[in-house]
Amino acid sequence: MSTDDTGARPAVDGRPGSDIDERTVADDVAGTPAAVDEPHVGDTDADEPRPRKSRVLRRVLISIGVLGLVLALAIGGGVWYLTEHFGGNIARVDNVFGTVNQGARPAPATPERGGGTPVTFLLVGSDTRSHFAQGQLPDSRSDAIMLVRFTADRQHAQVISIPRDSWVDIPGHGKSKINAAWAWGGPSLLIQTVEQLTQVRIDHFVAIDFDGIIKVTDDLGGVDVVVAATTKWGPYTFPAGVNHLNGDQARWYLGQRHGLQGGDFDRVKRQQQYLRSMFGKLFSSNTFTDPARLDTALLAVTHSLAIDDALSNANLLSLAYSMRNVTPKNVQYFTAPVLGTGREGAASVVYLDMVTGERMWADLRNDSLSENAAEFSKQALPDVPR
Repeated sequence: MSTDDTGARPAVDGRPGSDIDERTVADDVAGTPAAVDEPHVGDTDADEPRPRKSRVLRRVLISIGVLGLVLALAIGGGVWYLTEHFGGNIARVDNVFGTVNQGARPAPATPERGGGTPVTFLLVGSDTRSHFAQGQLPDSRSDAIMLVRFTADRQHAQVISIPRDSWVDIPGHGKSKINAAWAWGGPSLLIQTVEQLTQVRIDHFVAIDFDGIIKVTDDLGGVDVVVAATTKWGPYTFPAGVNHLNGDQARWYLGQRHGLQGGDFDRVKRQQQYLRSMFGKLFSSNTFTDPARLDTALLAVTHSLAIDDALSNANLLSLAYSMRNVTPKNVQYFTAPVLGTGREGAASVVYLDMVTGERMWADLRNDSLSENAAEFSKQALPDVPR
């Protein structure tokens, strides 16, 4: 096994609406100081690449290395440039909340501490972003389902994965796997299903193409992950310790479930780990000081997203700017509490722990999950997942 200063390289064996602060970014900037199966990568819990995008922009804009660029953009309409250059790269999905029964929806979150309003996204991951058309999503299953919460004080974020095989009540359809809601009714029915399960109100919808997100790995010059024990999948062996992954290696690493003790659960943790590492790299000083690399990576990230049409580019940028103090170290990753697995007819399903889950959802409803995270240590992403 060979190593370098970035870690060991795997051996190759062959080959509607939310309560957003409507303050404009322009106002804020003015007051700111200078037969191996193909890998399947859908179960990730991603995180919220979308808000991180503009937060990075803000940091770049106030960094000494590109101060001249800031002044030029500010004089020449920099806010418009940032909004259209990146926000305009994101597809919109029409009428996501239009068919949701408003009378049956949960109340907005009520933070225990005063000030601000939390924002909650329902994030769906798939590998179909290349087929997104403006205004609509393709027919497909949701490979990953996540709640992403940005706290009212905009200092913390939580990403909670709901296993796609979770056996839940789907409004109008009875019990089934949660990802069937997407197949039967798209984003609207999935929103209703998750809100009914958690009693957490969802403000916005995001779809992510994880195949596109993986491309960012190469744009960033590779991403480091730590592997607990040596595993092999496809043409690659991933030795225990630090592995420096390129895009193709990341695809196989994230797609593995066979040979992992926890199967799909461990794959979810790997994919959360990858997102954590990727955004850590995106936020690194080396990326900040290379505007061309940053621009390429952010364009790849934003091209991999589709959001509900309630978020205009201006509101999106304003919301992202409000999250500028949320750094990767302040993002916590969890999986919804699970009792175990079983079978319903011919289907293999996941049974959720409704008692522990209700405590987690209650903490989201009062915006206190960051303070109470220790209670859910078993559901948290470990430093080194299997």
